[in-house]
Amino acid sequence: MEGSPSCKDQTGRRHEAAGVEAFVKDYMGFLLPADLNLLWTIGAMLVAVLGLMLLSGLTLALSYTPDASLAFGSVEALERRMPSGWLLRSLHMTGASFFMAALYLHVFRGLYYGSYRAPRRGLWLIGSALLVMVMVTAFAGYVLPWGQMSYWGADVAGKAVGAVPVIGSLLERVFLGGDAPGTPTLHRMFVLHFTLAFSIVGAVVLHVAVLHARGSSSPSGPQGETPARMLPFYPYFTIKDTLGVVVMALLFTMVMCFWPGLITEPANYRPANPLHTPADIEPEWYFLPFYGMLQAVPSKFGGLLVSAGAVVVLFCVPWLDRGPGWTGPKSGMRWLAWLAMSVLVASFVLAGLAGSHHVQGVWLLVGRLATVGYYAYFLGFLPFYAKLANWGERA
Repeated sequence: MEGSPSCKDQTGRRHEAAGVEAFVKDYMGFLLPADLNLLWTIGAMLVAVLGLMLLSGLTLALSYTPDASLAFGSVEALERRMPSGWLLRSLHMTGASFFMAALYLHVFRGLYYGSYRAPRRGLWLIGSALLVMVMVTAFAGYVLPWGQMSYWGADVAGKAVGAVPVIGSLLERVFLGGDAPGTPTLHRMFVLHFTLAFSIVGAVVLHVAVLHARGSSSPSGPQGETPARMLPFYPYFTIKDTLGVVVMALLFTMVMCFWPGLITEPANYRPANPLHTPADIEPEWYFLPFYGMLQAVPSKFGGLLVSAGAVVVLFCVPWLDRGPGWTGPKSGMRWLAWLAMSVLVASFVLAGLAGSHHVQGVWLLVGRLATVGYYAYFLGFLPFYAKLANWGERA
């Protein structure tokens, strides 16, 4: 009879429903170590903020004009004339800061608990690539409002790229679309921001898929990953992740409504003026540690290498630490790892403070010491700790 579903269609729908049901059942029954602490809820927070960023960003893009003479005005019109436009932009700006903060915590957690060790090296490399993609996306988004800091931030980044020997001037022109930031720069940043946002979603899906294939690490090390010490994702970790997302949402709302100055730059509420250089040019807070390292080195190209190397070195961590993995929280040497991680975190924070003070006066010394402390963890402590662990295992 015309219009009635065929047996083949009905069979296909049943198979599709069965496939979705099997996926949900497999996801809910995914086994995780029972001793996972609250630091393992950060992944759920990142997914929640990523969804918020995508929804708000897509809506904002409908009213944005990537033109040097119109970009700032389009953002102002969006905030003042579009219904709830101010709320959408506040959500997007606050989400960027929260996403970067949670991502840094996620990385430091992985470093402290050795989540990069086999069989999760691929998982760590995908996560490191995600960090790079998010940082590039965040920088491109920072340029788009075309305020004073946006313009001069693009100018500083262009000059940093231009410091590369031989091909620097070519790279700078490709990056800026000319000799100075302008409409071509905005077009590049808009396309980059938009394209990478969806690429990040794909990378996150891959990251989660590899996590399910390799299993989650445990705060207790390999002994915490035994089948007898596992619990299903639902309902145990579902509740914990939901609680983490709710707490983050409360903090998110408080910062957005009561302390917006923590995540905004007043100078960026003035339109870009190529003829007036701001007294203090500095990036968003989440780029300040790398900005501090960039300025701590006298050579422009050397500073660029040190700053970029601070991220690139993360890709090398699984091979810098070749320890057996017995150095868990309950081992006798965990205090040494805790001390080294404290130095790493302190170096990262101090490099950011030095960057916010433009590495001048005593902050020049602080910035250089912080840079040395940061690299000492990866290039000095991790190989030494691995040898110590191997020696302890043989003994």
